[in-house]
Amino acid sequence: MKSVLFLCTGNSCRSQMAEGFVRALHKDHLVPFSAGIERHGMNPQAVEVMQELGIDLLQQRSKTIDQLPDLTFDLVVTVCDHASEVCPVFPGVGRVVHQSFPDPPKMAEGLSDRQEILECYRSVRDQIKSYVEELPLEFDS
Repeated sequence: MKSVLFLCTGNSCRSQMAEGFVRALHKDHLVPFSAGIERHGMNPQAVEVMQELGIDLLQQRSKTIDQLPDLTFDLVVTVCDHASEVCPVFPGVGRVVHQSFPDPPKMAEGLSDRQEILECYRSVRDQIKSYVEELPLEFDS
């Protein structure tokens, strides 16, 4: 099985969603991991909108790259611009790709209506799902 790491700034939202989608959609042939440059804890709105699709992120935890097992990843995907800019070198990694997604907390800044806030998260969730559905193609490129 191939391993994929999703790297983000805080490992609280986008990278966690991507890891959850891989577990749900590609569990037979991909082993997902996620980490952050920093650790910000799990974002409750991200957990909530993933639960709407039946994907439980509560089994995952926010972690930094240093807290990952000592593995050689087949693919590293940076899911935000900051992570791409400061992405560490991964010896032996098969491939590093950058696929930036908007930051839901930033999108929701200034909003007070709960449903509008959740729509920001749903929008990004759906973009990540579309990307993860096609993820096996990244291994063939």
